[in-house]
Amino acid sequence: MRYTQAKVKKDKTKKKALPSPDNAHPDLESMPPKADAPRYVATHITQEASWLSFNRRVLEQTRRPDFPLLERLRFLSIWASNMDEFYAARISRAFAEERGSASYQSLMNEAQDQTEEASRLYLEFLKALEALGIHILEPSQLTKAEKQYFGAYLAEEVAPLTDLIRPEAISELASQALYFASGEGLLQHLIRLPESVPRLLEVPGREGGFVRLGALVRMRSDLFLPGNQKLPLYEFRLIRLAQLARSRADWDELPEALEARLDGKVSHLEVEEDFPSLWAETIRVALELEPWEVFRVAPPLDLSFVSTIVARGPESEKFKPVAIEKPKGFAKDPFAYLNRRDLLLYHPFEDYGAVEAFAKVAAQDPKVEALRATLYRIGEENGLAQSLIQAAKAGKDVAVLLEGRARFDELANLEWSLRFTGAGVRVLPLPSKKVHAKALYVRRAGSAYVHLGTGNYNPLNGRLYTDFSLFTAHPALVADVWAFFAALEQRQAPVLSTLRTGPGIRELLLESIQAEAHNKGEIILKFNHLTDPPILQALQEALRRGARVHLIVRSTLTALWEGVEAKSLVGCFLEHARVAAFKARGKWRVWAGSADLMPRNLDRRYELFFPILAPRLKRKALAILRAQIADDRNSYILTPAGQVRRWGGKRDGQRLGED
Repeated sequence: MRYTQAKVKKDKTKKKALPSPDNAHPDLESMPPKADAPRYVATHITQEASWLSFNRRVLEQTRRPDFPLLERLRFLSIWASNMDEFYAARISRAFAEERGSASYQSLMNEAQDQTEEASRLYLEFLKALEALGIHILEPSQLTKAEKQYFGAYLAEEVAPLTDLIRPEAISELASQALYFASGEGLLQHLIRLPESVPRLLEVPGREGGFVRLGALVRMRSDLFLPGNQKLPLYEFRLIRLAQLARSRADWDELPEALEARLDGKVSHLEVEEDFPSLWAETIRVALELEPWEVFRVAPPLDLSFVSTIVARGPESEKFKPVAIEKPKGFAKDPFAYLNRRDLLLYHPFEDYGAVEAFAKVAAQDPKVEALRATLYRIGEENGLAQSLIQAAKAGKDVAVLLEGRARFDELANLEWSLRFTGAGVRVLPLPSKKVHAKALYVRRAGSAYVHLGTGNYNPLNGRLYTDFSLFTAHPALVADVWAFFAALEQRQAPVLSTLRTGPGIRELLLESIQAEAHNKGEIILKFNHLTDPPILQALQEALRRGARVHLIVRSTLTALWEGVEAKSLVGCFLEHARVAAFKARGKWRVWAGSADLMPRNLDRRYELFFPILAPRLKRKALAILRAQIADDRNSYILTPAGQVRRWGGKRDGQRLGED
């Protein structure tokens, strides 16, 4: 999911003190222990249904009364991109195992209901945007000169890149492209619009004026049809399941695996509401879809294009810049800082730039001998990656675990592998499991330092996602990080002493949950996804024995209990941190890491889960967790009966601490 792009600026005001974990949320401390705990029975929800509920929460942000207009519109674009991801990836299990069942059709019904709601919202936004001087025009509203200009634009810039396809090739159509269908009586022509051309174009000379590419193509269908025919055009698009042909492909096999990815089955077809029924049926049959897998949608299809309006709209209708706090004295000499104490940062409220500065200083320091890094989704431009390249060129020992199989980022990472190799950075072989851990290791003058995080080494995400960063020189932690890299370089399973990876994360959490299974126990779990059956079962047993359980789960939660407040936060920033806290009879134990609590992460990936050991840093993490438990501005309460909005309050959990 790609989330809101709120701007950030340096904080010039006095840093606010974090609330103490003892008083950050007094409601929790005042709750009496459960002497006779009820017999909790979970209501189970499929992972796909839970994820669709999350995307409905995203769609509902378009109606947030406290959000500026363009930020509400941004959530419409996010929702549309999320739905594409749902059909391309998240529905794959249900498509393979439950297609045709009542539960699968229920998923389709919910998806179609959201799609219809999004179409209505789009029309509402068009009216609201007019008040800002932003107009998405129909071709009929263009002047003669403007029509002539766009006719020339289509002829010069669009038509040469457009594919004209015979109906016999329907089964080979590409995923997520925008198509038009045309013909006289029978379906005769398919037109694929080029993805390189923007879906929304500015009207020259009209400030705030835009026109959709699809609408222009309809206006000048003669430029795209054989014999310059002037026939009606009808929009449609399809989505295929996106899977690598070989999920365990190594670097030399990855290009071929990527080439084969588009051969996935079609999971979704949408046609505009006036699409001829006979043509729709022809396409449906050719794509081997069921009738209820075909959606009729009011055009335009694929509303992600509204992000163009957000990007070019007035700043007054976007979120105000967020003040960023920078750790004093760290960026100048991080090694001296870490020789004295650990550092825990909470992004984006505390500067992600500290992570890149750590790598940059290491690259330039002549005393630094070696660097290691795990890289997953790092984007096209990345300061940390450039520092690794700089370090290798300076003769340092640099190696990276670059995950070439990061879904939808494979091609970008393949490019980075070439850039690294060309600079002398060793790109380690891909293990049998995906490497999703977030770790940066530096060895300097006989000492070692590490960064461990919950988020990707991605500068854009660092400004938009909430994540924790731990910098430490703790001997046990740095030794485990080195052991992690060394084992995977030798294609062996890591054996760690303090950190946890793989199924060891589950074992740690099960032991910790079981230790809290009494009437004075307390558990706080904050994750993006919580679906692991053994962990859910352990939570249920802890509840039955009287423990207080607080669940903060952004996206998918597949078990809900009556009387247990599970919540999801959706707001300005994408909640991304993964944290587990256990009261331990007053001596709180706090862990964080890269893993969500899903069988996929715990059994089929190499993740890293790390303890926050310093007492002051534990207090900081707990204060942030308690502020999110108390949040009544960005929250949804998730119950067996459905989800309930908790908006409009004064307690904002998307902050460094309470006001």
